Amino acid sequence: MVRPGFVYNNEMKSERKITRLGIYLQKYSVNKAEIARRTGLSKARINELSNNPNSHLRADELYRIAKAMHTDPCEMLNFIFEESD
Repeated sequence: MVRPGFVYNNEMKSERKITRLGIYLQKYSVNKAEIARRTGLSKARINELSNNPNSHLRADELYRIAKAMHTDPCEMLNFIFEESD
């Protein structure tokens, strides 16, 4: 199973790990509390998926987050799991 890696967010003063989902949410300036409300996922779960590289994003979660953002789930999936050269 391919799992998204993490990168260090250079915009933050302290080096914090962030997942590809976290980068995607930042890219679109998403309000995580609003996404949590729209998806029924807890804010803690959204934060875990955004910041913890050991968290496992389930397909239903990805789908609900994409729909809450009014974006194509396939686009989000491709971004999160894209292969880096």
